[in-house]
Amino acid sequence: MINSQHSKNIIITPVDIGALVRNKRKQDKLTQAETSALCNVGTRFLSELENGKSTLELGKVLQVLSCLGLELSISRRSYATREAELCD
Repeated sequence: MINSQHSKNIIITPVDIGALVRNKRKQDKLTQAETSALCNVGTRFLSELENGKSTLELGKVLQVLSCLGLELSISRRSYATREAELCD
């Protein structure tokens, strides 16, 4: 995960999304059980999301992001971002 100069997180892998979800859940002082109930998903799904499973259903991932007050934005990658990704 790369932090841009505008304090947005640049997501490169499913693990990056999972880390953001876990951090927000913990910041909100919620357990996985509480969060999954609030977001209308199973605890297994939430656990797999937080652990970066790459084959989860996109609609449910977006549902959890929205439920936690997070949003996803897509833009073209800059040359610098691609270079940083290659160096990791």
